[in-house]
Amino acid sequence: MIEVMKGLPPHVAAFIATGKITRQDYDEVIYPIVDQVYKDFGKINYLLLLNTPLQNYSAGAWMKDALLGFIYVTEWRKIAIVSEKENIRTFTNVFGKFIPGRSRGFKLNDLELAEKWVSEL
Repeated sequence: MIEVMKGLPPHVAAFIATGKITRQDYDEVIYPIVDQVYKDFGKINYLLLLNTPLQNYSAGAWMKDALLGFIYVTEWRKIAIVSEKENIRTFTNVFGKFIPGRSRGFKLNDLELAEKWVSEL
């Protein structure tokens, strides 16, 4: 399930992923908020606290995640992915070099640092 992370500035689309992640999570939670942040601010600051194994993502969720990146490919200002998995943080840091904006992977115990970093304009 995807839930909205509270307490961040309105220019940040922030989410917590736990348990099973489906296409519906993207359609009902992530897409509307990311779209609103884009409409209101012109660029997107995005934070995902990934608190579930990647195996819990359905095929539809993977497709929606890839599509989200493609739709807004030039609109990302900052992307912060928070995970205990080093390979996810490494992928975020490497992949981020190939898209506009800045990407950074954070450890779970660095969540506060991730929130601060992604909130900066």
